[in-house]
Amino acid sequence: MRLHEYQAKEVFADAGIPTPDSQLAGTVEEAVEAAASIGYPVAVKAQVHVGGRGKAGGIELADSESELRDAADAILGMDLKGYRVERVLVEAAVDFVDELYVGVTMDRGRGRPVAMVSTRGGVDIEEVAAEDPDAIAREHVDPAFGMHPFQARKAVYEAGVDRDVAGDVASILRTLYQLWDERDGSDAEINPLMITSAERDAADSASDEREVIAADAVFNVDEDALFRQPELAEMEDEAGTGDELERKADEYGFDYVRLDGDVGIIGNGAGLVMTTLDLVDYYGGDPANFLDVGGGAKAQRIANALDMVFSDDNVESVVFNIFGGITRGDEVATGINQALEQFDEIPKPVVVRLAGTNAEEGMAILNEELVTVEDTLEEAVKRAVEYATTEAEA
Repeated sequence: MRLHEYQAKEVFADAGIPTPDSQLAGTVEEAVEAAASIGYPVAVKAQVHVGGRGKAGGIELADSESELRDAADAILGMDLKGYRVERVLVEAAVDFVDELYVGVTMDRGRGRPVAMVSTRGGVDIEEVAAEDPDAIAREHVDPAFGMHPFQARKAVYEAGVDRDVAGDVASILRTLYQLWDERDGSDAEINPLMITSAERDAADSASDEREVIAADAVFNVDEDALFRQPELAEMEDEAGTGDELERKADEYGFDYVRLDGDVGIIGNGAGLVMTTLDLVDYYGGDPANFLDVGGGAKAQRIANALDMVFSDDNVESVVFNIFGGITRGDEVATGINQALEQFDEIPKPVVVRLAGTNAEEGMAILNEELVTVEDTLEEAVKRAVEYATTEAEA
């Protein structure tokens, strides 16, 4: 379960992590009232489950009521990477001099939690990891003992955090790990963790010390553990997904996760779909989704899956990866044909790979006027990535 930023900040603040003053608003007038209560300047932040909100126009600064009205009016109701913005967080702007990243997640390769710190805060941490992995200090934690204070200090110092705030950052990192551990988290991040200017603090609070403030918050929780987390479970309905496609997936009974890429993926089995995602990435493409239709080859189920994938504006091509076990390949092929024939026009190129029981019969049945048929998964993925690139450039 993914918490919204405002919910994650409530959890963080209750644990003692400093956060800016903020209020949730669902209308422009509510945003104006919130800003008047907090005091200008403020940030207006879309509350949707996507990254890169600032680049996409989902975060704006306002120094006055007129600017606040313009920002709230522009953000409320906007479509942000496929999510409709229904609420904004109006938050006190932070006068900062530096931005850090701190996070906790599971390193599945090592089989242990890992705490991370970087001085490259305020940007996509995945980009940092790809471009300059040494810019992220990592400290693996034995879950039997938790994070020791020396481990938090070690990660902070290895990241190169200024000594005058290193203690505070280490304390926040330990608190973040404790939250992750005790609240059954899957991911916990603060990006950015802002360092304020000593001059501003001296003027505002008669202090010459800099402070660290969580200007953003990400907290994802293991849904299977919500029975142990009643307070977080109460947030589930309110958190929601904000995504019509994910709501559709629940109705259809699909396992579905929306991603940021342009190659739609449909498979029958979680492992099969994950393999396809990995191959799309390996061959230079970007997966648009994880969609497991499960067993069965009924035309309507396939049509529902295609409807979902075609409804994603980011999708430029679709790859079917179907393995026939109990389900026969010829039945799957018939279902794909019947599903595609329901469309007056195929919106995007569709590539199909069949394997397993009656796969050869299924490949022969597939209507190649509607789909591209490939013999291997590698060839199917390559073709789908190629189609996506061509469609995007058209």
